[in-house]
Amino acid sequence: MSKEITMPTSPNFLSSTFTLTRAIGQTVSPFTGKQRTQEYDMVLWSAQVTLPPMKRSVAANWQSWFARLKGSTNYFKFTDPDALTNQGTYDEDDLIATPRVTDTSTALSFATSTITSGDSIFGNALVGDYIFVTGATNEDNNGTHKISAVTSATVVVTTSTFTTESNTASCKVQQNVKGATGLSLTASTNSAAGTIAVGDYLGVLDAASTTGTPKQLLLVTELSTQTTVSGGLNKISVGTEPKLRADITSGHFVKFASPKGKFRLDSNIVEWSANSNSNYTFSFSCTEVI
Repeated sequence: MSKEITMPTSPNFLSSTFTLTRAIGQTVSPFTGKQRTQEYDMVLWSAQVTLPPMKRSVAANWQSWFARLKGSTNYFKFTDPDALTNQGTYDEDDLIATPRVTDTSTALSFATSTITSGDSIFGNALVGDYIFVTGATNEDNNGTHKISAVTSATVVVTTSTFTTESNTASCKVQQNVKGATGLSLTASTNSAAGTIAVGDYLGVLDAASTTGTPKQLLLVTELSTQTTVSGGLNKISVGTEPKLRADITSGHFVKFASPKGKFRLDSNIVEWSANSNSNYTFSFSCTEVI
């Protein structure tokens, strides 16, 4: 069974290439040239990094780490080496996944930017929330949509533009689920507040605990919105990429301070170089664990 091997913290990397890879299918009509694309489930981060030259006393820590990883057998926590500190002002280490819209079967109508439900599913929805719609007949109406106004418990206005569609049964409107590109969160303490900035990273954990194992590393694509709750946990929404690979269980933690993903080495062969002055150099590549 694989286990986590803690990566040395010093020195930081001399250079790095951080990559986001998606599985996208594309067809092109040989007659019209019209293109169609289909995004599949596979999406993950990878990296290629180089450490600066170091003396043997420091290099020994990295040699030990590589040896204990046993190639791709074990894993380690890792993130974009040039973005170790987030720029947002949120002042606690973690947030809590808290879906506010969780309907799994409702009739939906779409017009311009408005979604109307046959049921009162938007009673807890907030301006700035991201909802994930599935089951619409017109594919453009499915996906993640950001709420710009809550008209009633059955009607919301979004920042999307829809294809007109009326009373489609058995649709789902949810948050924090597989495929979504936005998170519904609450602050982790009554005093926690602040922003999550574009370009920040968030780490989805597998438990309702600050010590949970990383499930997915996300990049923030839209500045967070916050609804202040007097004497309670502030409610926070934020746009993210890539899409969630799996549902986030309500109450599980999302890491803001020093977020990391779960990574493995790409190769089972590890090597290092040393010169006549006993300066060691290391380079390696790794990929996020799915």
